Amino acid sequence: MVVRIGLVAFVLAWILGPDVLRESVPLLVVFALAVGLELQFLIGALRGGGRRQAPDRSPQPVDHERYGFDLEADDEEREPATVPSAPSPFRGFLLGLGVLAALGALAWVIDSRTGWNSLDGETKLAVVERLSAEASRLAEKPVSVGCDEARDYVGYVQHADGIAVVGGDRTYVTPEICFALYRLAFEGEVRGSRTGRAIAVLSHESWHLRGESDEATTECYALQSGVELGRRLGLDEGTAQRLMAQQLTENRLRGLQTAEYRVPSECRDGGRLDLEPADSAFP
Repeated sequence: MVVRIGLVAFVLAWILGPDVLRESVPLLVVFALAVGLELQFLIGALRGGGRRQAPDRSPQPVDHERYGFDLEADDEEREPATVPSAPSPFRGFLLGLGVLAALGALAWVIDSRTGWNSLDGETKLAVVERLSAEASRLAEKPVSVGCDEARDYVGYVQHADGIAVVGGDRTYVTPEICFALYRLAFEGEVRGSRTGRAIAVLSHESWHLRGESDEATTECYALQSGVELGRRLGLDEGTAQRLMAQQLTENRLRGLQTAEYRVPSECRDGGRLDLEPADSAFP
């Protein structure tokens, strides 16, 4: 019961809470876990169901010896007591599924009115064209950007915000990245590290399209190019440098699971990977 309440509370927090929760946590995974939990409860109830013998609270042999109860007469008058059978386990299972379905419908309504899904087709097309133009500039050739709404290439399952074939002409990024860049370029909204992350992802994939294959080197170049990219999308110089410096710091603090993306020691002012060694600003 406690786990059920916790799951419902989390879904409500996802629906009513901050955007960062919806952008970082796949709600479908939460619902899958919730359905699995309900199935576990159902199977457990079916395996251990039925009528249970109630504890025998009548006088025991020790009571007969100590107090002189006539157990034989008592046994003739007394019928075995049972606890009423528990409600059907299917009732609780269907009730749980009903609650999950209601929460799922509410989450779908919220999702369709927020984020990338809230934009109309014309606006989405304008965003894609703008991002493709910026990526082409970085890649130094015509390329296109796709916002992977179906999550066929990037997102929750693939554990990636963007993907591109090295030297190719198309990259896919998550709808969350597209929406963060839309907010910046079309609405002038800056959402701290989320905005910085979105700029870094587009810049990173553009460098792959340009022909760079090594992930660590690509990330180093991307953070440097991200300053100018951020400026073209609407940031002032100081904010663009601050956001990319924050991304550089976060890169160095990431765990071993992202070691291949960790920038090397030469990714510094005056280092071998400094794209503008004459400029003291880095990235």
